[in-house]
Amino acid sequence: MGSLKGKTLFITGASRGIGRAIALKAAADGANVAIASKTSDPHPKLIGTIHSVAREVEEAGGRALPLEMDVRDEAEIVAAVARAADAFGGIDILVNNASALFLARTPDTPMKRFDLMHQVNVRGTFATTQACHPYLKRGGNPHVLVLSPPLTLEPDWFADHCAYTMSKYGMSMCVLGMAREFAGDGIAVNALWPSTMIETAATKAMGVPQAGCRKTDIMADAAYAILTRDARTCSGHFFIDQAVLEAEGITDFEKYAVVPGTPLERDLFVA
Repeated sequence: MGSLKGKTLFITGASRGIGRAIALKAAADGANVAIASKTSDPHPKLIGTIHSVAREVEEAGGRALPLEMDVRDEAEIVAAVARAADAFGGIDILVNNASALFLARTPDTPMKRFDLMHQVNVRGTFATTQACHPYLKRGGNPHVLVLSPPLTLEPDWFADHCAYTMSKYGMSMCVLGMAREFAGDGIAVNALWPSTMIETAATKAMGVPQAGCRKTDIMADAAYAILTRDARTCSGHFFIDQAVLEAEGITDFEKYAVVPGTPLERDLFVA
């Protein structure tokens, strides 16, 4: 694999969870990381802010720029992207990680929840990619990585949480379209999704037993493997974390388990 040394990453939803893990993995190479998230002040129930992650990035060897940004607000996105590009001299990589989750059947989904998921997941991905595009065109080995599932149109994935599935598949449709659209610009656009549940605030809220989850490290390692590949030859893929790492020769996956030896919970959208 290559290196992210000197590369500039703009990561949405990076104040905790998978976004934070990807930020720290890149920082270990000496990357510049723009941490774009709403959480500037400590949350009463959730650990992590843009400022705490910025400190961790710098301690890990990278340069950090904490950016308070609501991914639903176009003006805030444009301003945050411009600040990151100005601070670091451009943007090489965008990670569309920010996502809203509400798992319920259609009669039980308030429209405000439907709107939130589509504003954050689909609109946020589209708007942030749009804002970063001019900088990515000038970037070195430019990548867009979207945390969304393969486009497997199985009715079972829609039946119990149609609104959420539509919003996540909307993110994946951005990957499908933009990979082809940006090919002439040399910008790779790929999706990444976990094969198992990951230990995050979202899975805890879902009531998933954390002993059956993997650590966020597996997603960070898989993202790193993708983002260090040649952008012109690695685009339009819907990657699964374990398969990415197996292709890199990794065979020990017990190290990623929250509780080694415990049966793992399969993630949504994975057969």
